[in-house]
Order: sequence, then C-alpha cells, then structure tokens
Amino acid sequence: MPGHEDLMFPCLWKKYLHIECMGCGFQRSVVLLFQGQFEAAFYMYPAVYTLLVLFGFLILHLKFKFKYGAKILLALFVTNIAIIVINYILKFI
Repeated sequence: MPGHEDLMFPCLWKKYLHIECMGCGFQRSVVLLFQGQFEAAFYMYPAVYTLLVLFGFLILHLKFKFKYGAKILLALFVTNIAIIVINYILKFI
C-alpha cells in the first residue's frame, strides 16, 4: 500500500533544476497538519497557516462579498508572499 509520500505531486524545480522552489514543503506540511503535528507543519513550511487563512477568507469573501474583503485579501496576499520569500532566502543561508 502506498504511503502519503507516494501520492504527492513531485517538485519539478527540484527534480530538473536540483533546487527547491518557494512552494517546496507545502504538501508535506498539510499532511503534518492532518496528522496533528502542528509545530512540525510550521517548521516544514512557515506560511502554511497564513495560506490557510488566506484561502479560507477568499472562500468566505466570494460567498458573502465583505465590504473591505478585497483590501483584506490584498494584505493577506502580501503577508504570505513576504513569508514565503523570506523563508526561501533563509533556506540558502
């Protein structure tokens, strides 16, 4: 029986260019969340929680059309990009 690692999408950047992309670790961090390993999920991919908040708010905004929803989404998007880029840079230091 295949494990969860066998069912994940491979990182094409890592496979062909031999470097990690900015999304490397996200799938494994989500699996860790489902397993209840919240701290390990954060260390695997620090933006996992803020991305979940972003996607959750996006779904709610599409359904309920919040007054300042677009501005909140923009702030969440910028926050997530900053976390992802900073984490990516720190991987190489």
